[in-house]
Amino acid sequence: MELSAPKVFLRSLLVSYLLSALLLLAVSFALYRFRLKEGQVRIAVHAIYMLSCALAGFLAGKGLKKGRFFCGAAAGLLYFAVLLLASFALNRGLSASLQQLGIAMGLCTGSGIVGGILS
Repeated sequence: MELSAPKVFLRSLLVSYLLSALLLLAVSFALYRFRLKEGQVRIAVHAIYMLSCALAGFLAGKGLKKGRFFCGAAAGLLYFAVLLLASFALNRGLSASLQQLGIAMGLCTGSGIVGGILS
């Protein structure tokens, strides 16, 4: 039985957010243990976004088996949208600049596309 598109995207996002949680936990431990600088933490967080979105795009492309480029892009954009909504809800507004949001959206979408193509 083939899964529907919403179920495939939901599953891929769930797995990618679980990966993000594990990797962010590791970075927080490294921050505590090794007293990392702000720039190092920022690079690590961007790398986590990229890995998680690539995984989401890969799983979405594998699950739908067609239009993998667009599946990856959609998975990356959905990952970013959920991240943005959670940030908006927790901060009661946007705390990032438009440039920071654009960079994060570009990283998420681009990594999702790469994951979709590799699927």
